[in-house]
Parts: sequence; C-alpha cells; structure tokens
Amino acid sequence: MKIGLIFLSLLITFNSYSQNLPKVEITQSWLNKIEAMVEGKKSLAPSKKKNLLIFSLHTGYNHWTIPHTEEAIKIIALKTGDFNVEVSKDISVFEKKNISKYDVIVLNNNCSDRERRDMFWDVINENKLLEEEQVIDKAKKLEKNLLKHIKRGNGLVVLHGAIVMQNNSLDFSEMVGGSFDFHPLQQEINVKLFDPKHPLVSSFEGKGFTHYDEPYFFKNAYFNYNFRPLLYMNLDQIKMTRDRPKDNINFISWIKRYGRGRVFYSSPSHNAQSMDNPKLVNFFLNGLYYAAGELSCDDSPILVNELID
Repeated sequence: MKIGLIFLSLLITFNSYSQNLPKVEITQSWLNKIEAMVEGKKSLAPSKKKNLLIFSLHTGYNHWTIPHTEEAIKIIALKTGDFNVEVSKDISVFEKKNISKYDVIVLNNNCSDRERRDMFWDVINENKLLEEEQVIDKAKKLEKNLLKHIKRGNGLVVLHGAIVMQNNSLDFSEMVGGSFDFHPLQQEINVKLFDPKHPLVSSFEGKGFTHYDEPYFFKNAYFNYNFRPLLYMNLDQIKMTRDRPKDNINFISWIKRYGRGRVFYSSPSHNAQSMDNPKLVNFFLNGLYYAAGELSCDDSPILVNELID
C-alpha cells in the first residue's frame, strides 16, 4: 500500500513538472486559422520586399512549439506580401557569404546544449576531425558574423527559448538584451503592457492578456535595461520554486537598437495554444515590421528609475 502511495505521489509530482499543454497538430485547418488572424496588409513596393530567414535549429531542449512557431511566422510574413521567406536549420546561413542577403533573421527557440550553451560550438564540434581550438574559432566566427550583421543595420527577432542560443556569450547577451537565467513551472501569467500606447503593442488594444507559459527570468545584459520594454509580469503573482527575486516586475518582451540594427524579443510563448490569440499573432507581426525597419516607434532604453504603477 505504501509503495503504491509513493508511486502515485511521484507520478503526480512528475506530471506537475512536465507541464506541457496537450499537443497541437499542424493541420491545414490550423494553418488557415493563423492566416485568418493576420491583419497586416502589403505596404512595401515589390522592389522593397525584405528577405527574412527563420532559423529553427536546436541542439539542447526541444521546444515542442518550434514547428508551430515556424509555420506561424512564415504565414504572418507571407500574408503581408512584404517578405520573402526562407527557413533553415543549417548554421552555414551565418557564414559571411550567406548572411548578407537577409534583412531580418528570426531565431526560433534555438536552445543550445547545456554543456557550453553555444549552439555554433555544439554543431561544429560534431566534426571529430577538428581540434578543440578549431571548433572554438569557427564557432566564434559565426557568432561574430551574426553580431556584425545586425549591428550594420539589419533586424533580429528572438522568440522564447532562442535567447539561450549563445547564452554564455556576453556579446550575444548585449545584442539581444539579456541572457536566460531560469524559469519556474509553467503557469497562468497575467501579462501587462509597459506602455499601452506604444505602436508595437497596438494589437492588444490597450489591455494586457492572460496565457499559460513559462515565466522567464533573465541575467547578464538584462540588468543594463538597455531596451524599451513592451510586456511585463508582476512577480508577486508568479508561483516560484526558488527564492523570489527582489524586483517587483520582470520584463518579458522588449525592443532595442544594436548599432544601426533593431532587435525584438518576446518570451511568449512556450505553447502553440498561445497562437489562438490573434492579438499575440499580430504582436509578432509588429515585431517583424519593427525589425525590418518599417515600423517607426520609440525604442530608446528605459530609465532605470522609471516606475510602473
């Protein structure tokens, strides 16, 4: 009897930590639903169309929503008629001869392996003919290519777990606006708008929203607050599994300049069910246009002493 109770307790604990919502099949009906949500209309001349890359490789944690996010972003971009879309899981797209053709790069949940938190290293290290120094050198060159490409005036969209792609790189952290630190269990999150009148959050019509997600917390460059916040959550409403941070709020989406380039980060969402929210779908659309340099708005850094009611 005791063994049975112990097993049941362990099973309940395991299920509470596994947390994933039911899987969502990518059917034509699901794709049509996403397309019907997109409110963007063609606004660029054919000669001004932007070349967009959706990069969906992971070497660490496999977010089940990677294919859903890839399809959704592809639909959002193509429906507007303002983007040429390419999808890849090959790190060769970050070589100098290749990366130069992209106006916007979307990093889709590109979690790296925990050993080094360096996706480029993870892939290159699979070539056992290379010495360790060669692997490190090649990985650094690809990361440097990405940093330079964005700094020169191109756009970067970083979605959910993609912030972990080069998580131990302070240079990558500076570009993106932070590094991943941890997240408590998935839970219902009341997402609030930092500035309800900001053009990037116009799809939310001045109101926050509630969804089920991983509450991401950040480190490294995040605490420089060198970004313009878009979405946040109050920490007193988050169920924690470790000591509660001293901050009253935690930003979960922002935009920022990196050199002449533009970066849009959104922690929402870990689950495909979030795509049922047309306001979030069109928030991603706004993020694409911002990264492409086609949405003018205030992207100046937040003042450290700026308060939220």
